[in-house]
Amino acid sequence: MATPAPARPHVLFTAVRMLDGRTCDLLVSDGRIAAYNPAELPDGCVTVDAAGALALPSPVDAHIHPDKSTWGGPWLSREPAGTLRDLIEGDVRARTAFTTPVEERAGALMDRAITRGTRAMRAHVDVAPVHGLSGVHGVRAAADARRNLLDVQIVAFPQLGLLSEPGTAELMEQALSEGADVVGGLDPIGIDDDMDGQLDFVFGLAARKGVPVDIHLHDGGPAGLRQVTEIARRTVAAGMQGRVTLGHAFAVAELGGDERDAVAARLAGAGVSLVTCALGGDPVLDPARLTTHGVRVAVGSDGVRDAWTPFGDGDMLARAHLLAYRTDARTDAELAACYEAVAHGGASLLGLPASRLETGDPADFVLVAAGSLPEAVVDRPIPSMVVRAGRVIARGGRLIQLDSGLRPGDSLLPREGLEGGRRPR
Repeated sequence: MATPAPARPHVLFTAVRMLDGRTCDLLVSDGRIAAYNPAELPDGCVTVDAAGALALPSPVDAHIHPDKSTWGGPWLSREPAGTLRDLIEGDVRARTAFTTPVEERAGALMDRAITRGTRAMRAHVDVAPVHGLSGVHGVRAAADARRNLLDVQIVAFPQLGLLSEPGTAELMEQALSEGADVVGGLDPIGIDDDMDGQLDFVFGLAARKGVPVDIHLHDGGPAGLRQVTEIARRTVAAGMQGRVTLGHAFAVAELGGDERDAVAARLAGAGVSLVTCALGGDPVLDPARLTTHGVRVAVGSDGVRDAWTPFGDGDMLARAHLLAYRTDARTDAELAACYEAVAHGGASLLGLPASRLETGDPADFVLVAAGSLPEAVVDRPIPSMVVRAGRVIARGGRLIQLDSGLRPGDSLLPREGLEGGRRPR
């Protein structure tokens, strides 16, 4: 894992408001938090005035589809859709008319996310005969061009079906040699109508390549719970605890009381993580009621301005707000739990070093106009500054020109065993 070297070896951020209410000076050295209120400053130290802004650990987008996004381009009118299959087929039709390359569209969305503080994202990218590997190549190119600003893991995602769409299985394996980092899956029962067949392939490919698994699971009710139980069982059997994720997991989000607690305990014991995107009218996972059982919960944007939805903006503080709203968070602890899932749940899921604003942590944080974390979740302020490895990379929602700093290719994100578009609006 490469360690980035900051543009300047020492930076002092003055008048920083901390989460506990203190205001202090924060010294960053070699991209990490070195000290608070240092008595002496190292030679060549540069000072940045935080002006009393609140420091928040940088958020992580744990589930996003940048290959589908139209961010930075003209408005796209969406077709009516009543089922998941309608959405999938409508997306294919819409994307055949796109004239802007994946790299440019994905890059524009990444730039937007960076200006809102996102330090990393897990990008689910469609792999299917109709698309080939163009999405994987385009998103990887966009990510590589921003490697010093954002870490990106790519999931090879069989959006049209894995077994039910001939040729997809072969492309999935190829994708892991051409830019993808994670094996994806999709509703083994609802889409492929073959739970064992899809899971045999997904877990088998992950074992051969030594990579994690991340499965979209929209199926609800008993069928959804049966898949949750089987995925947890296979995770333990394969020794993949901590390396398997279920996105959406509507079947879990539908549960309450003792039934929810029992499923949460099973997932925690198997080391299966959950990701929610707090979508529309769909069931939403509640971090405050799952993490107490030891389940790792992260949060993502899902689709952003694509053929599925006109909504989404790549702003993970806004997504924490939406999650809080959807889960009826009222207390400070409930509001804070939503941001904890966005920042720390996502970082843990992607294998990033923790950024809890403690001495020795990566100096990845955002500065916002808020008196406390709960207030920030409610108000959704645009960061006055975004700090990456001790460098200010964005101010007031706009990327800034950086002097030389991180070496090309440097990244904080482990690749899990594997070997610029238009500016945001």
